[in-house]
Amino acid sequence: MQKEARGEVVAVIKLTRFFPLPIKPTPSRFSTLQRLLAPFAITLCFLTSPTLSSVLPEDRADVLYHSYDGGGVTISGPSILVRKGFKEKYSASANYYVDKVSSASIDVVSTASKYTEERTEYSVGIDYLENKTTLSSGFGNSSENDYEAETFFFNFSQDFFGDLSTLSLGFSQGSDDVMKTGDANFLEHVDRKNYKLSLTQIISKNFIANLSFETITDQGFLNNPYRSVRFLTVPNGTNHDYQNEQYPNTRTSDAFALKGIYYLPYRAALKMEYRYFSDSWDIKANTFGVEYRHPFKNHWLAEFRVRQYSQNKADFYSDLFDFKNAQEFLARDKELSTFSSLTLGATLSYERKITHQRFIDRTSVTLGYDYISFDYDNFREINLLLDSGTEPLYSFSANVIRFYFSAWY
Repeated sequence: MQKEARGEVVAVIKLTRFFPLPIKPTPSRFSTLQRLLAPFAITLCFLTSPTLSSVLPEDRADVLYHSYDGGGVTISGPSILVRKGFKEKYSASANYYVDKVSSASIDVVSTASKYTEERTEYSVGIDYLENKTTLSSGFGNSSENDYEAETFFFNFSQDFFGDLSTLSLGFSQGSDDVMKTGDANFLEHVDRKNYKLSLTQIISKNFIANLSFETITDQGFLNNPYRSVRFLTVPNGTNHDYQNEQYPNTRTSDAFALKGIYYLPYRAALKMEYRYFSDSWDIKANTFGVEYRHPFKNHWLAEFRVRQYSQNKADFYSDLFDFKNAQEFLARDKELSTFSSLTLGATLSYERKITHQRFIDRTSVTLGYDYISFDYDNFREINLLLDSGTEPLYSFSANVIRFYFSAWY
């Protein structure tokens, strides 16, 4: 049974807050779409506002339901987070997440049939605060029928210069096992390491800036065991056949990001970001984003965002190869092609203090929606009625919905 890259599925329910977080467990398969979609979903483990390191996260519980529908892929499921501080120096968290996936995407229907599956993920973490220093560590596990991932992460943060600056260093290491449905003898391994350096600076009472650099190294089986590439059966012909993808067994990725938040006089805020990505597969990507937050009527908060992403193709990618075994490495994953996307989103939150409840301080309800359009420059929608290589270029749109309830105690 054919499957598309796991990253397209997992990405939608992962999102970080505006400023960098302690490095944490990652989804089972890192991909271009993970990098693209990650800023637009909720990672419940870190549902806190941007702060400097010398403050522990608040005690809270969160329940999230998410839904993604786009490109023939649907994902939905719940997630639950509980975080609790103790002895004024520690804060522990636990997160459990499930997603149910159904896929009949273009990757699948080209060579195989629709599939459904379920993935479960859990993570635990602890923060330790000592004066102006915060240490964070944790462990996560992600499991599905043909992929098992474990990740350990550690982060160090230090405030200095009168608490106007925060320096953060992070490291995570992952160990993944790749299997293949229908082949009991298939077992491959992937090792992942992530290094992160971040500097957050209070420029003025209204403006905070952040500069970060991240390096990720992957080694092992990095392609999808179900995906195929296509090639012409006869040179300069009009028909094609298929063979398995073949990727390099190493990949190094670097990312540089510059972000800022400016608080406006009427309690609103404007966020801006730019991110540049490059890797050893010759992919280069640029991301631009703007978000506007506006509180009103005391209890309500509205957010509006726009984000534009673009990348070029990997050096071993082709929609259609000239012949079988045309080169050493072969890929036809659309996430490795040249493409761009545009995201438009809005979120509405309602928060209220609880005055007559002993154990709960306040609660909030949030509903978020994102519309994402994708346009591919060199990935075609296979149509057997047309000559190979003349099919229309592929494009699709996705709808992302998130609803979550939070309680502080």
